[in-house]
Amino acid sequence: MKKTTSILVIVLAAVLMTTGCSSNKAKYVFYFIGDGMGFSHVSLAEAYLAQERGDACAQDPLTFTQFPVLGMATTYSASNPITCSSAAGTALATGTKTKNHMLGMDPDSLPLKSIAYTIHDAGYKVGIMTTVGINHATPAAFYAHNVSRSDYYPIGLEMIESGFEFFGGGGFLHPTGSPKLEEPLPSLDGIAEEAGYTFARGLDEFAQKKCDKIILTRPENWDGALPYRFGCAEGELNLAQVVDAAVQVLEKGRKGFFLMAEGGLIDYAAHSNNTLATIFETLDFDQAVAVAYEFYKKHPKQTLIVVTADHETGGVSLGREKGYRFDLTVLDEIETNESSNDVELYMTTKAVQEEYSEKAHIGWTTGSHTGGAVPVWAVGAGSQLFAGRQDNTDIPRNICKAMGIKF
Repeated sequence: MKKTTSILVIVLAAVLMTTGCSSNKAKYVFYFIGDGMGFSHVSLAEAYLAQERGDACAQDPLTFTQFPVLGMATTYSASNPITCSSAAGTALATGTKTKNHMLGMDPDSLPLKSIAYTIHDAGYKVGIMTTVGINHATPAAFYAHNVSRSDYYPIGLEMIESGFEFFGGGGFLHPTGSPKLEEPLPSLDGIAEEAGYTFARGLDEFAQKKCDKIILTRPENWDGALPYRFGCAEGELNLAQVVDAAVQVLEKGRKGFFLMAEGGLIDYAAHSNNTLATIFETLDFDQAVAVAYEFYKKHPKQTLIVVTADHETGGVSLGREKGYRFDLTVLDEIETNESSNDVELYMTTKAVQEEYSEKAHIGWTTGSHTGGAVPVWAVGAGSQLFAGRQDNTDIPRNICKAMGIKF
């Protein structure tokens, strides 16, 4: 009996070592959502890295693809086999499915409580950030409740009312209400300041403004989004910098923090079937995860990092027709335009995008979302909870479980 017990203990220890798991509760949680990022988007970025160093038959791993725990999550919504971002964001934030285009509400239009509020109520600091508008669908799912994801002004008001300590990335969408209004509403920026938030427009301002509640954006609001990484001007704010800034604000709390960071421009690029932009946004997302991983290495027993997606966009394939090949080096022929900070002008000519995707033998099946499962990677305290097949509604439940907080 003693021998059998010893063997079981050894096996259990080996399993825990293999999965990089720990029985410790997570004190610091990083929740990364690559909007529209399916398995193939990740493989595309890894193949690009390998081909850039001259190996056409390899894929170089990203930071998060080296995490010890790998799973997959189904993404269908309560109304459609293919989800929209607000329904998926609601599932990832609240653990409940809803109809497409609804936000933070169940299918009967009853408000749902996101884990950001649950964790905040438990005494943890909370940060929400993205590369697109801070009142856009995915970040908004963590603080807002609305029957329409496009009702940006009241969604922005709920962001301010949340009281969360950090918001960052793009500025507000429709900061003075719908453009269809005859008279503009009071600016969301001003309302946020009256509520005790300090705006830091750029990293230089952030370095000078140490305060309890902060909103970090680029120096000038540009359509409520950060610039695409490919061809953007040097010194532009990126997601990795926003995550690093958030950690500086949030780690001051004794209890710990919860941080959600979205790579929203992956989805934008994939909607446009823009191969190079998709690659660069995925790499930018990975650099943000790398910031979290450096934090994890300092606090390995108390940190949990979860990386997933809300859905897949574009139906991208590595290979376009017969021949067992694709060639991403041809993408180096695309010229950048560092003077343009307008998302509407960024490689929007479909003919150009199609030409280079065809040359690279990269296929796209749609300009919309697809219904496939998405990847889930995890490392750290409680990471074993995210292994294997799961639904997107399981992820927030398991984050609370890893933190020892009642869902």
